[in-house]
Amino acid sequence: MRFEDEPVPGYPLPILPGHTSPGRFERVLRAGQFAVTAELAPPDSADPGEVYERARVFDGVVDAINATDGSGANCHMSSLAVCALLTRVGYAPVMQISCRDRNRIAIQGDILGAAAMGVCNVLCLTGDGVQAGDHPQAKPVFDLDSVTLLETARTLRDELRFLSGRRLSCAPRVFLGAAENPCAAPLEYRARRVAKKVAAGAQFIQTQYCFDMALLRDFIRRLEDLGLAGRVFLLVGVGPLRSAAAAEWMRGHVPGVYIPDAVIRRLAAAGANGAREGRAMCVDWVQQLREMPGVHGVHLMAYRQEQSIREIVERSGVLGGRVPWFPGRDSISDRRLSQ
Repeated sequence: MRFEDEPVPGYPLPILPGHTSPGRFERVLRAGQFAVTAELAPPDSADPGEVYERARVFDGVVDAINATDGSGANCHMSSLAVCALLTRVGYAPVMQISCRDRNRIAIQGDILGAAAMGVCNVLCLTGDGVQAGDHPQAKPVFDLDSVTLLETARTLRDELRFLSGRRLSCAPRVFLGAAENPCAAPLEYRARRVAKKVAAGAQFIQTQYCFDMALLRDFIRRLEDLGLAGRVFLLVGVGPLRSAAAAEWMRGHVPGVYIPDAVIRRLAAAGANGAREGRAMCVDWVQQLREMPGVHGVHLMAYRQEQSIREIVERSGVLGGRVPWFPGRDSISDRRLSQ
């Protein structure tokens, strides 16, 4: 049993008709598969081994790994470096780019450099303000925002030119994404903002945490009303909550995160088993998303609970028996077949 239709490190793969990148992530979505992505927290370290150790917990259960870019305005190993390391061994990373720290010159250079190293997926973000993080004295840039960043990346890819007008000799073949928050007020504005991002070049959307499926359905209806059905792939963000106290803290301190009272009551009723109940709820949300029209995948965020991702994916059955590629997968499959 081989998987010749999927990329292997070092293999030059053609870009399929209708695709903009040679990457596995885009192939999974365009093939109609329900995609699973997860976030990797970059280490506070220069050791590449720490990146690979963090990635291995996702082996066989995710289609792509997001490398955050100074999330929360806190400093870690750069998203570009994490993605370069992951591509060395064949993982499919999503490089997050925040507009907070770099101007258009640096950002365009990073997109070209990432593509040259095999990074196929870029998530365009405005970014948190510096006051939110551990370097509040830093000077914010914000030369671009998420929409103009998308336009910039699309210009590099589709028009083979810098924003200055200077021509490129080779375009970055990337799959472009953006973020949205379906559960933050004003709710009616969120779908319209997705429309702006799609017009700017977004091909997939990964959302902030969604703990209220009713609000999510309303958001999807608004997307349909705007004619966005079939024009963008939607991956909904969920994650396991450790306890009622943790959920209360997140609701009060993480901007844009809405957690219904019913979720907190259920965690509180679980008492000392709150973490287990949180994983069970996450499994249920993933299963609901798998059956929800207009949803093309799930984006799992489990900060400091990354080990729980495998349990959630396997218990939910969301992959339907499919095993996403990871380093060594094919050799493992061959060994099993020969036994």
